[in-house]
Amino acid sequence: MTYDVTVLTDRRWVREDENDWYSRQLHTEDRLVLEALQRAGLRAARRAWDDPDFDWNTTHAALFRTTWDYFDRFAEFSPWLDKVGRSIRLFNEAALIRWNIDKHYLGALAESGINTVPTYFVERGDPRSLLNVTAALGWEDLILKPAVSGAARHTYRFAHTETETLECTFGDLVEAEAMMLQPFQAQVLEAGELSLMVIDGKVTHAIRKTPKKGDFRVQDDHGGSVHQHTPSAEEARFAEAAVAAVPFDVLYARVDLVRDNAGQLAIMELEMIEPELFFRFCPEAADRLAHGLAHRLARH
Repeated sequence: MTYDVTVLTDRRWVREDENDWYSRQLHTEDRLVLEALQRAGLRAARRAWDDPDFDWNTTHAALFRTTWDYFDRFAEFSPWLDKVGRSIRLFNEAALIRWNIDKHYLGALAESGINTVPTYFVERGDPRSLLNVTAALGWEDLILKPAVSGAARHTYRFAHTETETLECTFGDLVEAEAMMLQPFQAQVLEAGELSLMVIDGKVTHAIRKTPKKGDFRVQDDHGGSVHQHTPSAEEARFAEAAVAAVPFDVLYARVDLVRDNAGQLAIMELEMIEPELFFRFCPEAADRLAHGLAHRLARH
C-alpha cells in the first residue's frame, strides 16, 4: 500500500499506553492529525521515524509530529533526514529543520527586525570561564542552555554572583557543544510563557504555560501547567510576523514568546521541527494543517 503522508513519531510512542496520561494525550493529538489528513482526502499512516521495516518509497511525504528523541539521537537522525529528504517531501522541509535545530537562528530573526530575548552564544571550545563571559554581558539573572536542545536539557538559571557553582558544568558543556546565555525574563514566573500556533501562516490557537511553584521551567514534564489562551491581536500579529521572517516555507510553527524585561513581546523560540501543537485545545486547527499540506502536495 502507498500513502500520501506518513505521520512521524518515535519508537517510544508507537503504541498507546492507556495507563499513562502522557501517552494518552500524545495519541489523542496524533489521532486528530490523522483524521484531519483523511478528511482532506489523503491516505495517511503513522510510523516511527526509524522504523526499520517501513519502506519510505511507499509514501509521498512525511509529517514530523512526535519525533521527540531526535536531539538525543542526532547522530542517527541527521543522516536519516538527508536520506529520506532526497526521496520524499518533508513537512517541515529538511533545510528548515536544520536551520531550526540550532538556536543561532535567533540572531537571524533579530537581524530581520523581530524582537527576540537577548542571546549570547558561547561557541564550542571557547576557553573562557563562565565568570569572564557573564562579567562582559552585565546581566544579573541568567539562563544557560545548549544551542541545540529541547525539553529544558542542560538548562540552568543562576545569578551572575553564582558562576563558581556552575564553572565545572559550563566547562564540560562548552567542550562538547555550543551554549547560549540569556537574561532571565522575570515575567515567566508571574505570567508564564505563551505559545501561539501558526499554521499555514495564520494563528489558529494559543496556550499559556506556567511553571510549578519554585521552578522556572514551563514544560509539563518538569511540572509546568498548560492553560488555554485567547491571543490578542498584537500577539497574533507578532507571531505571524516572526514566522513570515523565516527564510523557508513554514507549514506549521509554534511561536513561544514572553513579555521581555522591557515589557515588549519577544521570541523565546520558534519550534518548527516537532512541536507539540496542542490540537486538543483546537481540533479544527488540525484541518488547517491537513489542507495546507494537501495544497503543497498538489502543487508540487
